Amino acid sequence: MNWSQIFDNTLSSILSPATLGYALAALGLAVHFGYAGLINMGIAGFMALGAYGYAISVLTFGLPWWLAALIGLAAAAVFALVLGVPTLRLRGDYLAIATIAAAEVVRLLFLTTAFEDVTGSADGLSGYHGSFRESNPIPAGTYGFGPWTYNETGWWVRIMGLLTLGFAALVVWMLTRSPWGRVMKGIREDEEAIRALGKNVFSYKMQSLVLGGVLAAAGGIVYALPSAVNPGVYVTSLTFFVWTALLLGGAATVFGPLLGSLIFWVIQTFLSNVLPALVDAGLLPFMSSVQAGTLRFILVGVALMLLVVFMPQGILGNKKELTFVR
Repeated sequence: MNWSQIFDNTLSSILSPATLGYALAALGLAVHFGYAGLINMGIAGFMALGAYGYAISVLTFGLPWWLAALIGLAAAAVFALVLGVPTLRLRGDYLAIATIAAAEVVRLLFLTTAFEDVTGSADGLSGYHGSFRESNPIPAGTYGFGPWTYNETGWWVRIMGLLTLGFAALVVWMLTRSPWGRVMKGIREDEEAIRALGKNVFSYKMQSLVLGGVLAAAGGIVYALPSAVNPGVYVTSLTFFVWTALLLGGAATVFGPLLGSLIFWVIQTFLSNVLPALVDAGLLPFMSSVQAGTLRFILVGVALMLLVVFMPQGILGNKKELTFVR
C-alpha cells in the first residue's frame, strides 16, 4: 500500500472545489434548518440550478462568467420563491417530502431529451470554462507545496471558491446576530409565539428559503467550476451528504457547516483511497475493489444515523439550541 499517495490525496481534498461547494451548500442548509427549522431535503436541486444556470448562460448566451454566476444565483432564488409559496405552510416530514420531490423534478428537467440542445440531457454540459480562465490574473505555472500544488487554473478556482465561502459565511454570521436572526431562531423554537408577537412568519421563512437556496446555488457553481455539469451528480444522495456535513459540524452554527464539510470530504477521500488499497493488499479478501469503494457510502449512512441519535447538535453546536423533536 502506498500510504504516502493515500495521505497526499486525502490532504489535497481540504482545498478541493468539492469541499468548498459542499461547505456553501451546508451553510445554506444551516440557514434553512439550523435557524428557521425548515427540513429541506431538496438542496441538490438548488445546487443543480446554480451549476446549470451558470453553464447555460455561458454556453448558450455567451455571457461573461461573473454575469452567468449571478444568473445561476437568481435562478435558485426564483425556484425558492416558487417552491416556498405552496410548501412553507407545511410542517416537518410533509415539507421534506415536497422539497425532495421538487429537487427530483429539477433534475429530471435537466435530464430529459426535450431540452437536450440547451441542457445536454444525460451528457451534461462542459466547455464553459473559457471566460472564467481568461479572467485569471495568476501567471502560468505551478505553485504550492506538498499535496497543495496546483497550476494557475487550479489556484484560480480555489481562490474564487474560498472568497465566495468567506463572503457567504460573513453575511450569514452578521444576519444571525441581527434582529432578523433572532426572529428566525424564535420561529425555529416556536413559530406560534413569534406569530403572536405580530411577526409575519411566512415572510421570514420565505426569506430564509431564498437566502439558503442562493448559498446552495453558489456551492453548485463552485463545485462545477473546474469540471463539468452532469445531472447524475445532483441526485438525492447529494442532499444526504450535505445533511451529513451539516449535522457533523453543527446545524445551528455558522462555522459548523464549514468544519463538517471539511471533515466529511477528508474522510470520504481517505476511505475512497484506503478501502480499495486494502482489497488489493489482500486485507479485505471478502470483497472486490468496486464493493470496497461502495462501502464508504454505507459508512456515511451509518454515521448520519449515529449523529442524529447521539450528537444531533454537531461538533460546534449547542444541544440546548437544537432538537429534532418539534
